[in-house]
Amino acid sequence: MNHYATFKDLEDASVFITGGGSGIGASIVEGFLSQGAKVAFVQRSNCDEFVDQISSKYKHKPLFIRCDITDTNDLKGAISESIRVNGAINVLINNAANDSRHSLDELTPEEWDQAININLKPHFFTAQAVAHSMKAQGGGSIINLSSASYLMGNAGYPAYVASKAGITGLTRALARELGGDGIRVNTLVPGWVLTDRQLKLWANDKDLASHMKKQSLKEHLVPNDLIDSALFLASKASRMMTGQALVVDGGVVVTG
Repeated sequence: MNHYATFKDLEDASVFITGGGSGIGASIVEGFLSQGAKVAFVQRSNCDEFVDQISSKYKHKPLFIRCDITDTNDLKGAISESIRVNGAINVLINNAANDSRHSLDELTPEEWDQAININLKPHFFTAQAVAHSMKAQGGGSIINLSSASYLMGNAGYPAYVASKAGITGLTRALARELGGDGIRVNTLVPGWVLTDRQLKLWANDKDLASHMKKQSLKEHLVPNDLIDSALFLASKASRMMTGQALVVDGGVVVTG
């Protein structure tokens, strides 16, 4: 039994998610499966154990496609495979990202390019790959995950922050490009979500306490807190929303 909102129009919808094997992405995969959607997701690492864990719980078994999203041809091939198995894609979710810490002084041009190749470039080319079939269906929903790190002006990973800010600009541009075809494009902007990766690498007592002082709702976000928002943006419940940024950060207030 789950506690997600139910959007009946998502049943049997074809959904494609990048970075769906862990963290926020894995929660979103389960969220859509809980609606009866047909979900394909890509991840660079092996996700067979995750697929085995959830395959018997829902109407449709998830389709896992191993893929390096920085290889555009590989990514487009994964989208083609998703369409072959699950039908034309109704919902595209660009979730995959890498928020590894780095400094202004030390970052190389190659590392800058890699950050953009992971955190921004796939969002454009997945949209390019699904736009024609979405148009043929009369529309669809594209959801790009950004990060509240750029709203807060966080230090310690400038290439990541820049790419996440770029996502909101790309979203608005694509919303205008694709709106005439009934394709909606929105940004989902998470705050500091305590994934396993965050807890392992960066979440310490001092920083958690400092962040909580800035957050209006006094409870740390977890991956499942993004599920209902993603479902809403995918559903016809948000049919007249496009080019928007939906922030889910517990109400962070940044003071000078």
